[in-house]
Amino acid sequence: MLTTREMQDEIIRLKKENDICILAHAYQSQDILEVADYVGDSYGLSVLAAKSPCKTVIMCGVRFMAETCKILSPDKRVILSNSEAGCPMAEQMDKELVLELKKMYPDHSVVAYINTTSELKTVCDVCVTSSSAVKIIKNIENDKIIFIPDCNLGSYVQKQVPEKDIKLFHGGCPTHIRITKKDVEKAKSLHPNALLLVHPECIKEVTQCADYAGSTTGIMEFAKKSDAKEFIIGTENSIVQHLQFECPDKKFYVLSKDCVCHNMKLTTLGDVLSCVKGGGEEIELSEQVLKKAKICLDNMLALGG
Repeated sequence: MLTTREMQDEIIRLKKENDICILAHAYQSQDILEVADYVGDSYGLSVLAAKSPCKTVIMCGVRFMAETCKILSPDKRVILSNSEAGCPMAEQMDKELVLELKKMYPDHSVVAYINTTSELKTVCDVCVTSSSAVKIIKNIENDKIIFIPDCNLGSYVQKQVPEKDIKLFHGGCPTHIRITKKDVEKAKSLHPNALLLVHPECIKEVTQCADYAGSTTGIMEFAKKSDAKEFIIGTENSIVQHLQFECPDKKFYVLSKDCVCHNMKLTTLGDVLSCVKGGGEEIELSEQVLKKAKICLDNMLALGG
């Protein structure tokens, strides 16, 4: 039987020996973050992977993140640490539905949240992340926008960019949508001195109560830099634990005990060990998907910096 530390040591040894870069989304468990080369949000991890000299990349996250990584690093082997780890929001819309929307609204630009499949990205005009969405939509020349798939992030953007005509369609994160206004009221009553930090994938009734709304990385950076000592965290609950490690002099509380992404929790340290030994699922995308989906991501970089 291996201890956690022994398993981590073996992963670190094998990743160096086999020229592997390990990426861990911030929603992964602490034991996985400790063996990763990079920790962060989905797009940022993909960019860092593309810059890494390693020939193999292991994505400890969900499928669309591994696909994005492959789009930006087509010559690398990209391994998804657990093949069952998907994203329900990424699977809410398919290519055919988006093509129908484009027929219905031919004068609109289609903006896709990065939490979408590679195939869906091939028929969209530009991608956005939760941290870049407002800036990118402001910079798009077209005033008419179709925003998919997350209505909550889209609603947040609408409020920030009222000059644009933004059409939203049913979709969203089933994890963040579990957080309610009652959760906010309860957390505030328990921790009246704490600042409320939430992800814009939450419903607008929650987001509008926040002292800060932003991406996972944004939430963590805000908490680290803030002079405040107490925070209520309105995103995936693993972030509370990570912040407790990084800021032991501060206190962090979950906004909702139900804000748990079961897909992110599928990946275990044992999965990562299996991957550095040659396991995991290699992500393979057709040349057509790689080429067309990259246009969507390139436009994001051009408009968002």
